[in-house]
Amino acid sequence: MTHNVVIVESPAKAKTINKYLGSDYTVIASYGHVRDLPPKDGSVLPDEDFAMSWQIDAKAKTRITDIQKLVKGADKLILATDPDREGEAISWHVLEILKDKKLIKDMPVERVVFNAITKKSILEAMKNPRDIDMPLVDAYLARRALDYLVGFTLSPVLWRKLPGARSAGRVQSVALRLICDREAEIEAFNPVEYWSIIASLANGSAQKFEARISEFEGKKISRQDIATEAEAMKIKTMLDASNLAVGNVISKPTKRNPYAPFTTSTLQMDASRKIGFSARVTMQVAQKLYEGMEIGGETVGLITYMRTDGVEITPEVIPSIRDQIKSQFGAEYVPEKTRLYTSKAKNAQEAHEAIRPTDISRTPEAMAPYLNEDQRRLYDLIWKRTISSQMETAIIERTSVDIIATKGSEKATLRANGSVVRFDGFMKAYEEAKSISDDEEDKRLPLLTEGEDVSKDKIEANQHFTEPPPRYSEASLIKRMEELGIGRPSTFASTLSTLQDREYVVLEKKRFTPDSKGRVVTSFLESFFGRYVEYDFTAEMEQQLDKISAGELQWKDVLRDFWTKFHGSVEEIKDVRVTEVLDRLNEELAPLAFPPKEDGSDPRGCPKCSEGQLSLKVGRYGAFVGCSNYPECAFTRQLGQSDKDAAAEALAGEPKLLGNDPESDEEVTLRTGRFGPYVQRGAEKGAKRASIPKGWEPLEVDFEKALSLLALPRDVGEHPETKKMIKAGIGRYGPFVLHDGAYANLDSVDEVFTVGLNRAVTVIAEKAASGGNRRGAQSLKQLGDHPDLGGPITVKDGRFGPYVNHAKINATLQPDKDPMSVTLEEALELIAAKIAKGPAKKKAKAKPKAKAKAKPKAKAKAKPKA
Repeated sequence: MTHNVVIVESPAKAKTINKYLGSDYTVIASYGHVRDLPPKDGSVLPDEDFAMSWQIDAKAKTRITDIQKLVKGADKLILATDPDREGEAISWHVLEILKDKKLIKDMPVERVVFNAITKKSILEAMKNPRDIDMPLVDAYLARRALDYLVGFTLSPVLWRKLPGARSAGRVQSVALRLICDREAEIEAFNPVEYWSIIASLANGSAQKFEARISEFEGKKISRQDIATEAEAMKIKTMLDASNLAVGNVISKPTKRNPYAPFTTSTLQMDASRKIGFSARVTMQVAQKLYEGMEIGGETVGLITYMRTDGVEITPEVIPSIRDQIKSQFGAEYVPEKTRLYTSKAKNAQEAHEAIRPTDISRTPEAMAPYLNEDQRRLYDLIWKRTISSQMETAIIERTSVDIIATKGSEKATLRANGSVVRFDGFMKAYEEAKSISDDEEDKRLPLLTEGEDVSKDKIEANQHFTEPPPRYSEASLIKRMEELGIGRPSTFASTLSTLQDREYVVLEKKRFTPDSKGRVVTSFLESFFGRYVEYDFTAEMEQQLDKISAGELQWKDVLRDFWTKFHGSVEEIKDVRVTEVLDRLNEELAPLAFPPKEDGSDPRGCPKCSEGQLSLKVGRYGAFVGCSNYPECAFTRQLGQSDKDAAAEALAGEPKLLGNDPESDEEVTLRTGRFGPYVQRGAEKGAKRASIPKGWEPLEVDFEKALSLLALPRDVGEHPETKKMIKAGIGRYGPFVLHDGAYANLDSVDEVFTVGLNRAVTVIAEKAASGGNRRGAQSLKQLGDHPDLGGPITVKDGRFGPYVNHAKINATLQPDKDPMSVTLEEALELIAAKIAKGPAKKKAKAKPKAKAKAKPKAKAKAKPKA
């Protein structure tokens, strides 16, 4: 009886494949990699032609013993690990171990690969064995040696020059630089004011639409061309007094083609955007779908291999996809010809077929009973992307209408844009992550005829400020890494996890913010090892690894070239003193370490002793900012922390006594709490408190200032017309005057203490004249346009409090959040969360007699739709 041993990576896969192959085969799992370079000096020896010392993992020893026992009596060894570089490396490692134990001898050894765990795929793979792909193994060896040499050469330098730093990796350091560079962009960004002019109009049938200014006084006007309020008011005044009529009406049909099937990176990006999965979770869930589920008494793999750079679908399965489209959506959704996709990435280190369902007839609805919620959502995404990739093109009619405004000899042009989906095509099954958009391109316009008169409802002139680019999300960072050629799709998830594990970055509200440790490490590497964290260098190295895997380069030649230059750079910095490193970092990180002060004083002046200079220092737990007068002055703060926050931290231990109230004799103290520093009169529960206003340094608040704050709100005087008291104070939106329930903002906090009756009456009158006290939602702040969906994002104050608005999406702010401090990034997260939550369910009116009949209807409504 023939006895063949098959080695795969996972036990779940082993169990399934064993059922397919029968009694002549024994399938055993390696549980992934079985050996690696030990984490110590000397594992790779450049001076000995890059000799590499391997060590069997402690957990793998038992598995290797089991494999050896089976192989001893076997007729054939079949290596069936995953169809990518790592899978090839595992097969090579297992074979090398068995050869060292002299267990192979004349035994036939075959390498088989399959892209899906189905009976047909496994049996087909067994009929087409090959040898181990040594160029692919060489690419693995080169990558592993490079990562080891960078990590174990660069990390000790980091530890010596920057105590508290962790370690540096070849790809991780470049990904970290991306995140840090984006943060530096945000810090250096200077908002630019611009104004929009939007007209609310109606045609002859009273159907409403909006148009935006596009030309004035013969000059074309783009979105940010109106720079000042004066320019905006000039245009608005002209439009308010003008007659409007329809000019050119242009309608053009446009085509939108479907997206290619998923690769590893596009799956990670879309799973992040549409269902909120991290890259790591996406790969974990995809692994389960690939290894298979118990369906009808048989374990079946539901998707093809998920580590791939390919967008191609094997031709054999295309007819079944087209048949499914026809039966589920209709013949009109099946294109005349099969759609073919080709990969942009020239990469030989990954598998090459797109991620797709192994059987397209297994719809998400049919598979739902066998899957948990995460598995169902990801399978649904993959199924829809796959079937839509072979569907017909969507036809969208885009319309552009010019509205001519005339006032005597003056002319202006407004433009209204809209679109209508004439045929949804592939969009019937799938659209990339997109919510309801207020973008003018997506609006439907009423019928407008050239020469037709148009009526005005209102002309609005709104102030805006340009916004910095948003911080990277997992999806946008992966997209950027792929564009630059940094790393490979199969490594993205582990790269991002490593940065978080080392505490170099923080993922907050699904956006990456660099920690101070990460900023310091990146600045150090850019200053002293700039070549090795450049984007093009890392991308070029990946291209060389691709050439190795294609058999076009020798792996040791690539290592020699790299090591000669890299080792020289390391030797050069060994003699650099820590003080020199800190001096360089003081310059590089000045915006972070010494941000400008609001009063214009020296950013490096010590706020405590006023004599010393602040400088970066290194300690056991990393870099921090300290005073040059140490130990006489012990002022310190964390890197990236403001002086105000540092002062608040210093006050956290115990309150600072400022004096005794002259009337009550109660103690007036300076304290810090959940919402920052504040002053308090008395110590009893319910004692009077007042927050330290923005722009005030807590340590500079004296007894006199504390009494002034505690006296707020103060009476300014009676309004001459209403005889009602006007008060001045500081609220959640800043300094204000209050009269008869109506608020008006003051220019500065200091004005709260000095504003007189005449000035207060004027401010209140100006606010009333501008319509600022009308009921309904008031616009507080324009944040800019949505980076993915278009359309403005606005902070508004409504009946139930402040909220963020985009199109038809309203997301409420937390009660303790200052609406004026909301950033575009925060707004994007709130909007995404609101969309993910879905619309609020409307409560059905109770009908007692119909209760029994209503149950089946409710159940039917909840049933998933195709």
